[in-house]
Amino acid sequence: MAEKFDAVDVIRTKRDGQKLSRGQIDWVIDAYTRGTVADEQMAALAMAIFLNGMDREEIAQWTQAMIDSGETMSFDSLSRTTSDKHSTGGVGDKITLPLAPLVATFGVAVPQLSGRGLGHTGGTLDKLEAIPGWEANISNERMMEILEDPGCVICAAGSGLAPADKKLYALRDITSTVDCIPLIASSIMSKKIAEGTANLVLDVKVGSGAFMKDIDQARALAQTMVDLGTDAGTNTVALLTDMSTPLGRKVGNALEVEESVEVLAGGGPEDVVELTVALANEMLEAAGVTDADTEAALKDGRAMDTWKKMIRAQGGDPDAELPKAAHTHTVTADADGYLSELDALAVGVASWRLGAGRARKEDAVQFGAGIELHAVRGDKVAAGQPLFTLHSDEEDRFARALESLDGGYTIAAEAPERRESVVLDRITAGN
Repeated sequence: MAEKFDAVDVIRTKRDGQKLSRGQIDWVIDAYTRGTVADEQMAALAMAIFLNGMDREEIAQWTQAMIDSGETMSFDSLSRTTSDKHSTGGVGDKITLPLAPLVATFGVAVPQLSGRGLGHTGGTLDKLEAIPGWEANISNERMMEILEDPGCVICAAGSGLAPADKKLYALRDITSTVDCIPLIASSIMSKKIAEGTANLVLDVKVGSGAFMKDIDQARALAQTMVDLGTDAGTNTVALLTDMSTPLGRKVGNALEVEESVEVLAGGGPEDVVELTVALANEMLEAAGVTDADTEAALKDGRAMDTWKKMIRAQGGDPDAELPKAAHTHTVTADADGYLSELDALAVGVASWRLGAGRARKEDAVQFGAGIELHAVRGDKVAAGQPLFTLHSDEEDRFARALESLDGGYTIAAEAPERRESVVLDRITAGN
């Protein structure tokens, strides 16, 4: 770095509501990554950004500086173009599993570098690790081979991508600066741009089970991320999708793999199929494929064939029996009526308490733990009818999970208003 700055001056600039210069941003991200800017100084800067915000140019430069803190990947050597998807996380969100093979079926490579779950939202890698033999960690060389055939890979991101983000993310978590659009957007997009995909579709969740509870906030985050991708030369679009109630009927690692396979077999819950198809169409259109009948590829087994090849390519047995929890507990309806509310956060926290998620990064997950929903929002139910089955390897976890579900669902005499679509809005690059 040619220019030398001072951390206190950089903090003061943003504390006083002024714009950070490109030089200041480049210097502070590099110095923090190397350890010459202390955690307490970066914490102060993060809080100043939280309180005073950043403009589009600042966010773009902050994102680029985080990309520059590590290595970048390129898929230019592949014989096919790439399209990727990123979800901001939700309850029952297993969409990556059927989506990647569905898109690859039409000749577009899907490099899905995924993560593990923390808290009430599940991680894609945790779900796939429920499949016997499946390996999340593969070399870049092996990834390129799989992207040629069968054309899709879901694996762990290398530690060399945006190391500044990993360090800053941990700091934001303990300084109450997580919920900040410039910092969320730059965190997500620094990793996605560093991964090097040509096209990117963002699934920005909104509702109780999502990071963003409010649609206006979710729209602002989506627009910021789409603009960041566009400014970096990545063809980017976002869908805002409903996460007020869980996606599908199964929540938990092996349970979500089961439901994904149902979708790939031409069945599965309507909302999971709808969102899988909507995102696949966006990913394919971004890659220049405009005539794909994605619904047909789910019905006729083509996507299932690609799924099995993808799982085998990473050492997994797609036909093996999935783990089952040692114990179950069923919750029944206490009255006749309609399931008028089913809160995504309540179900997500209950599933986490059953052992499907982790409280700390080093915790293990139970592959068989989770919740099966026998009724979803809008369904007519009768007194005594099973509503949910809880799965766990430890019976003593049921009480805490039931506490989370208490108040998380309502049975009413009137049917709730029907949701038109799980997709709420589509966001493209702004001016």
